Amino acid sequence: MPQAPIARVESGEDPYRWLERRDDAEVLAYLRAENEYLESQLQEQVPLREKLFEEIKGRIRETDLSLPSPWGPWLYYQRTTAGDEYPRYYRCRRPLGDSLETDEHSERLLLDPNQLANGGFLSLGTFSISQDHQWLAYSLDTQGDEIYRLYVKELATGTVSELPFDNCDGGMTWANDNRTLFFTELDDSHRPFRVNRYRVGEENCERVFQEDDQRFFLHCLRASSERQLLILSSSKTTSEAWALPADHPEGAWRCLAPRQEGHEYYPDHGLLDGRWSWLIRSNRNGINFALFAHDDLVAGDEKAPESQWREIIAHDPRVMLEDITLNAGAITLALRQDGLPLLEVRPRQAAPYRVQLPDAAYSLYVQDSLEFDSPLIRLRYEALNRPAQVRSLELASGRQAVLKQTPVEGPFDADDYESRRIWANAADGTRVPISLVARRDTFGKSAPLYLYGYGAYGESLDPWFSHARLSLLERGFIFAIAHVRGGGEMGEAWYRAGKLEHKQNSFDDFIACAETLIATGYTTSPNLAISGGSAGGLLIGAVLNQRPQLFGAAVAQVPFVDVLNTMLNTDLPLTVTEYDEWGDPNQPEVYQRLKAYAPYENVRAQDYPHLLVVAGYNDSRVQYWEAAKWVARLRASKTDNNLLLLKTDLDSGHGGMSGRYQSIREVALEYAFLLKVLAGL
Repeated sequence: MPQAPIARVESGEDPYRWLERRDDAEVLAYLRAENEYLESQLQEQVPLREKLFEEIKGRIRETDLSLPSPWGPWLYYQRTTAGDEYPRYYRCRRPLGDSLETDEHSERLLLDPNQLANGGFLSLGTFSISQDHQWLAYSLDTQGDEIYRLYVKELATGTVSELPFDNCDGGMTWANDNRTLFFTELDDSHRPFRVNRYRVGEENCERVFQEDDQRFFLHCLRASSERQLLILSSSKTTSEAWALPADHPEGAWRCLAPRQEGHEYYPDHGLLDGRWSWLIRSNRNGINFALFAHDDLVAGDEKAPESQWREIIAHDPRVMLEDITLNAGAITLALRQDGLPLLEVRPRQAAPYRVQLPDAAYSLYVQDSLEFDSPLIRLRYEALNRPAQVRSLELASGRQAVLKQTPVEGPFDADDYESRRIWANAADGTRVPISLVARRDTFGKSAPLYLYGYGAYGESLDPWFSHARLSLLERGFIFAIAHVRGGGEMGEAWYRAGKLEHKQNSFDDFIACAETLIATGYTTSPNLAISGGSAGGLLIGAVLNQRPQLFGAAVAQVPFVDVLNTMLNTDLPLTVTEYDEWGDPNQPEVYQRLKAYAPYENVRAQDYPHLLVVAGYNDSRVQYWEAAKWVARLRASKTDNNLLLLKTDLDSGHGGMSGRYQSIREVALEYAFLLKVLAGL
């Protein structure tokens, strides 16, 4: 029987720090040895992995056409073809009327990522067409490190130019002259810190904005009206925006409101009462945000002082205002109440209304606002048991139509599966929502259960459909999501109750969800698998240390588990900007708080469940060594004989493998592992 690799131990506080020596021959040999050990331990699962791969692939329509988006004289769309890892990007002439039928005679291929990837990693960042439809700006990451090369393609001739700029974050924004691009540059810590102006065909660029505070990231974007460009500088707690008329790219950017610590505001530009105005989502009157308006800036204005902002939608302590979408005929509000997303439409010529939906728990958002003058927008709607739908919404009347539903090939009936929402009581009495799905004939008896969690950055884990997940549900699994504090499912207060000094609440909530699922008969500890990625990997690592006997197996994807050492190292990408989420460990009380729950620091001599850990060698957000060091310490400390496996994808980054078939193989590996280790499977 092959033996697990044993990491060399060095003296000092961090005995596995040597694994941080990127590209060192000994480190690479160790990571490859771990990969070989994983394959040896799962060798008997190879046929099952192949079966799962074929199952999942068989449910996906390999050759398909996306729903075309009308813009100007064209329809833009993507086409996937069987055997290809990536979709191709096309356009064709726009037909008369409201038809979305594509015309093969006028169809033109704009970009083929399959050719660009050439079998390797590829992530497409920006895909941006100029306003005159003559140019395509796009960016490519070929390593998985989220550093992009920039390209401009002249669509009439097919000529592609690679721009002579390194270390870019991939964002590219056109001005209305169709020749000027704004793009964002990364600093040494991988932070978007500088916005540059570039004119197509020139050798150099001009710096237009630089953010020196390491807590802040820069983004450049177009406003909904297409009349304004925006630079947004934002930290986890504060933001500041600068505007420039899109018709005058050489002009001076003007600040909409100078930053104040704790004030987050997010502007967009559109029509209000027939006048061009700024619509500004701001938390100055309350943590759940309100909506303000300010008249369009005029020549000579240096800024739009907050004292002149008019409140048009007041703060509601029960309802979170998450976003706004602007069209010429309506304002669409993305709200969140009682853990569910809601859309409220405020047409210019009709009474406000809420979008009505068929399920009790779901995911919903505006997928495409279409052209600014369009009377329609498109919504994306899905549930745990319902494949994603693209719906058109007529803004004036509220009429909906399903334009496209993601197909599930082979036998599938959504009514065979049941979605539920139940509640757990955390240690402090807080009620925590849990979303579940299973075959109807699975509920009512104890079953293997896959519990997923995240709980950070205010991100909401709204229920989503998965073709791959059906392979577990068809084998009698229940899938569940623990909506723990630290996420955004229940509003801003829910997020704040799971960050900084309150981070233990996230772990307590997840443990309470697991205990509730066991106590109510959905599963048992030996049949309970838990999973999370990135900051969700921190959640998994922490609860494994605190309550290892509660779980039968765990999967940690690109896990943020070496929290204390990472937050102490300001040379690493993104460290300083993370202080607002986790705290600054240079402060003694924060140091002790992080040390008390950091998964790597708190590994100890006890039994742990079966564990699969996956890392990306080129990951710039969570370095590969966090997973490697954690597994090494677990191997040296744990007192059981359960499987402990580490897989490092040497050619990928934070998001895993880039191709769709490559991603399916990763899922097949995870599912085969769970089917091997859970009790009775």
